Amino acid sequence: MNNKIFAKTFLWMFVGLLVTFGTGLVVSLNENMIVNIFSGWTYLILAIVELALVIFLSARVIKMKSTTAKICFLLYSFVSGLTFSSIFIFYKIASIIYVFLIAAILFGLFGLIGYFTKLDLSKFGTILFMGLIAVILCSIVNIFIGSAGFNLGISIITVLIFLGFTAYDIQKIKSFTEYNIEADNLAIIGALTLYLDFINIFIRLLSIFGKNRD
Repeated sequence: MNNKIFAKTFLWMFVGLLVTFGTGLVVSLNENMIVNIFSGWTYLILAIVELALVIFLSARVIKMKSTTAKICFLLYSFVSGLTFSSIFIFYKIASIIYVFLIAAILFGLFGLIGYFTKLDLSKFGTILFMGLIAVILCSIVNIFIGSAGFNLGISIITVLIFLGFTAYDIQKIKSFTEYNIEADNLAIIGALTLYLDFINIFIRLLSIFGKNRD
């Protein structure tokens, strides 16, 4: 059962990433769409919708029909792609691919640690969450300070936190068989969780190693 859930989880995670990156790339190639998204209040509205979707999906996915859960996940991935299009504008494609591969290797490595370790990682959940809150607060402070060095430190710590979350979440997904929940819904829960882990690792690595367009 575990293997089936993991197979579905990674399949849906891959689909979500494909939708996000594909949408972002297509939007970045359309000047009118870029202007419409990044002018006025459109970007802020999309960011709010994106946040609302992930909160709604996280809170309600267990009670949804599997088809509804899948549609919501794909919708969230699409909206994320609209806001994600900015990376294709600011960074070189080769740089994005390079960083994506680094993120994928690190994600896979810590995923394997989470899957095979005998250590109970649940006790680290609170520590990781508190670290995430601290990073968010520091990021807000840095908006006003504007320190490049501080931002680099925040990015490095954020990568480490979400690598920790990756191992933690993989181990948590292994325990999904204990719950009497539709397998497809469990896969969407896992896919959303790992999708968020990967995206955060990727974005922060991109801010560290990404090369801007000339």
